[in-house]
Parts: sequence; structure tokens; C-alpha cells
Amino acid sequence: MEKLVIHGGAKLYGEVEISGAKNAAVAILPAALMVSKGKSVIENIPAIDDVHCLERIIESIGGKIEKNGSTYSIDATDELKVVADTEDVRKMRASYYLVGALLGRYKSAKVELPGGCAIGVRPMDQHIKGFEALGAKVTMEHGSITAKADKLIGANIFFDVVSVGSTINVMLAATLAEGQTVLENVAREPHVVDVANFLNTMGADIKGAGTDVIRINGVKELHGCNYSVIPDQIEAGTYMIATAACGGRVTIKNIIPKHMESISAKLEEMGVQVEELDDSLIITSEPSQLKAVNIKTLPYPGFPTDVQQPMSVLMSIAKGRSIINESIWESRFKHMDELKKMGASVLVEGRTAILEGVPKLSGATVRATDLRAGAAMVIAGLIAEGKTEIYDIEHIYRGYPDIEDKFKNLGADIRIEQY
Repeated sequence: MEKLVIHGGAKLYGEVEISGAKNAAVAILPAALMVSKGKSVIENIPAIDDVHCLERIIESIGGKIEKNGSTYSIDATDELKVVADTEDVRKMRASYYLVGALLGRYKSAKVELPGGCAIGVRPMDQHIKGFEALGAKVTMEHGSITAKADKLIGANIFFDVVSVGSTINVMLAATLAEGQTVLENVAREPHVVDVANFLNTMGADIKGAGTDVIRINGVKELHGCNYSVIPDQIEAGTYMIATAACGGRVTIKNIIPKHMESISAKLEEMGVQVEELDDSLIITSEPSQLKAVNIKTLPYPGFPTDVQQPMSVLMSIAKGRSIINESIWESRFKHMDELKKMGASVLVEGRTAILEGVPKLSGATVRATDLRAGAAMVIAGLIAEGKTEIYDIEHIYRGYPDIEDKFKNLGADIRIEQY
């Protein structure tokens, strides 16, 4: 077993390179299975546990993967199994994208119901609504979801809630349906756009990704392509916030600054200097000057829920009272109990957290309760006086490649230890 050990107090200086987007990669890899001719060569795949898990799942159903660093070559021209039921499937949330991909290509899919971070109820009702509208019969029993259709026919589908997962999953299936599908009230996140762009590069006909309405004209087949995954908005935001909390000056490289606007705006409101370049941001901060701020998590282009937990650490040391309204997930404040162990002043009431800024945090033994909470505890350890030990760090490596090395290169005292 491994833990992270951090001695806090160092300011951060230098450059950090952001990896490919986790939330795009875990949908693009299943999408590559829809190709019946040729290989898909995908660059900028992040070296994270969720991707490694997905590799094993893809190979378990007959897909072939060749890797060269962050570049993956996916060959799915041979007949694939339409049943995905390994332990990897059950422990990974994004494995549900196999349903849309296999249903689109084979008109049949059976996938074990996935897990992932325990941050709240994530029902699949909108996924099912979309698949059924396209003509599939969907059943959920014995811990799995089964979708079958004689053929898929385009339809008009209005999602009751804005959901990244259901938007992408139904888009995958509709890509190989007959006729036109119109998806309304869809998610607009950058990774939704990236998946649509990937599908289009493979021969799909998708318009409107990034807006409230996506129109998909079904095609008969998809072909292999070359593609590069966008940079990870959430990883970039985490390093921006870490720099703001620790102080110093760090260049966040290989990003799309427009994707970061909601985070940049809040940091500037707190007194952090954010300088925008073509594909990078320079963050300059003096923690003693941080001011309280209020945030409400919202679908893109609003403030991302995945950045709320790291942001709460920054707010915990800002002068004054800060308020977080978590409008996306109902159980995304579990990390607050860990933060309190380090001296944070936090009151949680339902989906609202009130933080009174304290002068400093103190090192403690804490847990990473989920992926983004783990990143929050790393930032807390970096700014705390003394030593912090973080357990259950396997959550962190689901979404942050080489996190300890990246922080070491910025001057942090952080290392992995066995226990």
C-alpha cells in the first residue's frame, strides 16, 4: 500500500505540462471501438489509472491496443464481444460508454453497472431514455444494463437534466443510427465537443456540439483516423489553484485558456494574478493577500464541480467568509471532514459549505475520499505547516498523471511511501 507524504510551506515556481483530458479520453477510447475499417491513432492520452482500466476492458472484448507513450493505436476491425462483465468494468464509471458504442455498432450491448467515485447518485435514466428513443429495448437486472435493437432510428430527444454522460453515450449510439437525431438540453463541456470532433474525424456527421442542441445525421460506418485529445481542464485548474494557495509563479502549459475562464475569473476575484498566453496561463500569487469569494458549481461554461474540492482548500485560507453552493452532486463535501482535521473552519449545510478563512492549516493524517477530494488534500498538504500523510491515494491516480513528480518539479516536498 502507498501513501503520499508532504512537508508543506514551499512556494511553487516553474512550469507544469498538462496532460490529455481524462473525461474526453475515457469516452474517446470506447468510441474508437465503433470503427469497422482501419485503426484509430489517438495522441495525448493521459497515463492515469482510469485509462489503464479501460485498456484492459477493451482488450477483454476483443479490441487491440498498441501504445507508444501517450499515443494509442486502437484496432477494432475484428468482431468484438458485446458483453463487458469484468471486474474492471464494475469499478469504473466511464465503462458505461461501452453501451452507446456497442449498441451503435452491433445494435446490442450488455455492460456491468459501473462504480467510480462516491460523490452522489448518478442514475442512468437519461441514458436509457435516449437509447429507447432510438429504438432500443433496455433492461437493467442482476447488476448489468442490456440494450438491444433490430435497428436504431434517429429521434428528437430532450434530456430532463444536463448530463455529460448521457449526452456522450446517446451521441455515440445515434452516430450509426438511421436518419437524424436531435439532442436538446445537452451538456456543453469541452470533452463533449472533443468526443464529437473525434467521431466526425472518423466519418460521423455531428453538428452543434458545444451548444444546447446537437444534430446527428446517422452514417453507415466509421473509419479509422488520427486524433489528439484536448488538454485536461480539471488538471489545469488544480495546478492553478495549487499555485494560488501555495504562492509563487507557475506557467500552466498545454492548455486551452478559454476552457479555464470560469476558474481564472474566480482566482482573479480572490487577488491572484492570471496572465493569459496562446496555450498557457501564468499564475502569480501571494497567499496572504487572498480574499474570500463565493462559488456555485454549474454545467460548462459555469464553475466546474470537479474543481470545487481543490478550490475549497484555497477558500479555507482566504480572508473572510467564503460560500460554496454545490448544485451538481449532493455528496461532494466529504473531504471537508478531512480538511477540518488540518484546522479549516467549515460548516456544511446540505449542498452549501461556509468557510471562514484561517491564517494557516496544520499537517495531519488524512484520506483521499474520492478523486478530486484527493487533489484537494494534496493542495492542503502543500500549504500546511508540518507533515501531512494522505492515505487511499489510489483515487488520485484515477485522474492525475505523475502528480507527485509534477509538484516536485515546482519545488514541493512530496513523495510516495510504502506502508
